[in-house]
Amino acid sequence: MILRQFLHFDPVGASYLLGCGGKASAAVVDPIGPIEPYLEAAAATGMKILYVIDTHIHADHISPGRALAEASGARYTLFAGANTNFDFYGVNDGSVLELGNVLITVMHTPGHTPEHISLLVTDRSRAEEPWFVLTGHTLMVGDMGRTELASSAEDGARALFASVERLKALPDHLEVLPGAFSGSVCGRSLSGKPSSTIGFEKRFNKAFRIADESAFVARMVADIPPPPPEAAANRARNAGLETAA
Repeated sequence: MILRQFLHFDPVGASYLLGCGGKASAAVVDPIGPIEPYLEAAAATGMKILYVIDTHIHADHISPGRALAEASGARYTLFAGANTNFDFYGVNDGSVLELGNVLITVMHTPGHTPEHISLLVTDRSRAEEPWFVLTGHTLMVGDMGRTELASSAEDGARALFASVERLKALPDHLEVLPGAFSGSVCGRSLSGKPSSTIGFEKRFNKAFRIADESAFVARMVADIPPPPPEAAANRARNAGLETAA
């Protein structure tokens, strides 16, 4: 298993390159900024990028995902139900992407956005059970992602609660690698530590630990952080529904 975490600060976010060094197979998840660092990291580890995955259609930045996929010969990957104006490799809940000894199992975890996915990662050279989960902007360290990008904030919060219940069913020892950390406008009360575990978040995450749906929805729709600048335009561009001026 090879795992590289890329931390960004304008906008704040986390990207990942992961895969099987022995089989020279990699994926990049939620890239931000120039594509060269991901290409260079893959080359340095001797891996070919097979998939470029966006966990959701982003609103806080223009995703370089399609450009990276084109440059690397990878499949640009989104949840199959994503509303876009371009073709992509669609995955569904339960889909499995193989990277040599590394398996990525897709979980549909809507709420932050309707098409949001999380990625359970297993390294079969270590164990047959998952090692960590990439949670994008659904579960972050300290809180959950914002919910206003649904038909309504309340609908988004209810969808997010169902996603919370699925994530809580994962083993406590499972590592959580989120798509953002403190400073991101995509969540509130976020930690500056860009990793955690399911068990720690169950105990100390202000929203993840709420067991009652009504209480969870009330928290998630109260004091929603202001949306990122140009959020609607960014999301439209990332979906291919609007071109740059």
